[in-house]
Amino acid sequence: MIKTIQNKLFPFIIALSALSVSASAAFYSVSGLSKLFAGAAFAVIVMAASLEVAKLVIASLLYQYRENLPRLLKYYLSVACLVLILITSMGIYGFLSAAYQETAALAGNVDAQIALIETKRDNVKEQLAIYSDEKSSINEAVSDLRSGLSNNVIQYTDTLGNVLTTTSSSTRRALEKQLDQAIKRQTEINTRVDNLNQQLFDYETEIVEVTSSNNVAGELGPLKYLSGLTGKPMDQIINVLLLTIIFVFDPLAIALVIAANFAFEQLQKKTKENVYGEQVEEEEWDEEHAMDMVLNDMVKQVGDDPLDYLFDEPKVVTKKLPKEIQGILSNAIKHAKRAGKNLPDVSEFFD
Repeated sequence: MIKTIQNKLFPFIIALSALSVSASAAFYSVSGLSKLFAGAAFAVIVMAASLEVAKLVIASLLYQYRENLPRLLKYYLSVACLVLILITSMGIYGFLSAAYQETAALAGNVDAQIALIETKRDNVKEQLAIYSDEKSSINEAVSDLRSGLSNNVIQYTDTLGNVLTTTSSSTRRALEKQLDQAIKRQTEINTRVDNLNQQLFDYETEIVEVTSSNNVAGELGPLKYLSGLTGKPMDQIINVLLLTIIFVFDPLAIALVIAANFAFEQLQKKTKENVYGEQVEEEEWDEEHAMDMVLNDMVKQVGDDPLDYLFDEPKVVTKKLPKEIQGILSNAIKHAKRAGKNLPDVSEFFD
């Protein structure tokens, strides 16, 4: 019972799978072709949809009437089906490649934006390096000037022979003026360095935000990984992937359509023509069925008592021919005897 249900349900599952794959292929193909010929998108959609339906009909027709179709028509339909498969595959390739190009364009925009920010960041780094060197130099100058002010001492001996220590006012004024200028420049450099550090931090933050705020990295992540793993460009990898998909997609749909026709054909009861010219159901013979028929015949022949079947003499049943055909058969025998043929008398076979 369960096996019968499975056998009757499985063809519908095959048909449902064939329709789903065919519908998906048709949708992608129609969408791709409409993008290739965007100037007449609606007309292309109508044309491609009708061709997709015709392709499925051709596949079923070639299977159902494979023995009755004229040879030339069969060849033409086969070639037409193959060409339609190529057209569908071309549409699927156009649809998938267009989707990839949109994602690749977004990734290119993000990469260009990041490259621009990195260029600004590198400029800030160069300025920061220059000001950092100047900052180190001005810090040393300030330290030297302060040391000079603290060591601004002049010793001399007066007329009495005493050693006197004093400072040079002119030297002190000059050192103080230079120190004030150095401190002012040091303050400017420190302010500039702080601003550059803030700009550098802002650029680094912006790069992180641009990188993490889009989904392109997640979409192209596997392709980038394969590109890095194989050492081949990402465009070449996506091209191989698309060719693999289109060489499996639509041929699989046609194969499932043919398989569905075959499965439904198996569900139909097989018939044969009997001796009266009538179509009767053909019985499925297997080993168990044949053995059952033999045993049933043996039971019918044996009857209730098997010993009677084994030891009784066989009964000979004689049936006379109808008397209506005796005259016709006798005339035929007479003509045969005149022709020289030796035939027996057949009167004993009639009532």
